[in-house]
Amino acid sequence: MKTIVNPLLSFKSDQRKKLDPGKTISYLVLILITIVIFLPLLFVLFSSFKTPLQIGSEFPLKPPSSFYLKNYQTVFREGEILRGFVNSGVLVVFSVFINSLLGSMTAYCINRFEFKFKKVIMSLFVMGMIMPGLITEVTRFIVVKNLHAYNTIMAPIIIYAATDLMQIYIYTQFIEKIPVSIDESALIDGSSYFGVFWRIIFPLMLPATATLAIIKAVEVINDMYIPYLYMPSAKLRTLTTTLMFFSNSKLGSWESLSAAIIVVMIPTILIYLTFQKYIFSGIVAGAVKE
Repeated sequence: MKTIVNPLLSFKSDQRKKLDPGKTISYLVLILITIVIFLPLLFVLFSSFKTPLQIGSEFPLKPPSSFYLKNYQTVFREGEILRGFVNSGVLVVFSVFINSLLGSMTAYCINRFEFKFKKVIMSLFVMGMIMPGLITEVTRFIVVKNLHAYNTIMAPIIIYAATDLMQIYIYTQFIEKIPVSIDESALIDGSSYFGVFWRIIFPLMLPATATLAIIKAVEVINDMYIPYLYMPSAKLRTLTTTLMFFSNSKLGSWESLSAAIIVVMIPTILIYLTFQKYIFSGIVAGAVKE
């Protein structure tokens, strides 16, 4: 006599077998981390649309009953946030241009040529990447001061171009995928080494350049330490140092500071959401050799 198996009971037993306690704990931890990250952001977002009275009397995570836009008017008028956009934009453009140009040239020379002390130079690059910047802060400040770049827009540009070596790693990993035969064919046709790099290699490294531009732009926009230390002038405020303006005793208020934080967050979020697919692909390019 055949035994009839209930499909529903069979499905439930299969679901119980598929439940992995390790995965369940991982999901719970990820959910908890997400909540911890997003709750302060919601608090800042809601506070940017509230009046001082609402902030002091209502629950922090309660959505605003009406959108109070005067906080954002204060940010743009009294805080002059547009000046911060301009200064941050100048820093991003020059930093990305210098880093991409010098980083790609350095990576090309390291990958394509053999010369004395090559391993020593590579070791110095690695040491520069792993060494904390605060260790050399006093020396760096003296160098910038002697270059008469202190309290000018050139000070952060010099620091961003000279102290960040991440671009060398990105370009070196990417250039590994470009065959050397392309260089040899161009040299046979009469091109110089610089012509090979500028007309052939550099255009092929466009994905790596896009990755560097995204990472560098986010880093420069979010950096407050270097602009605050090397550009104390009010005319040279960036997006992040403008936040300090809303935390002083004259204009300090949580609702205005919250609105300023939201405005400063917008460029970084837009850059990341628009170009996020290039970040991972550019970093891992060349990591696996076929």
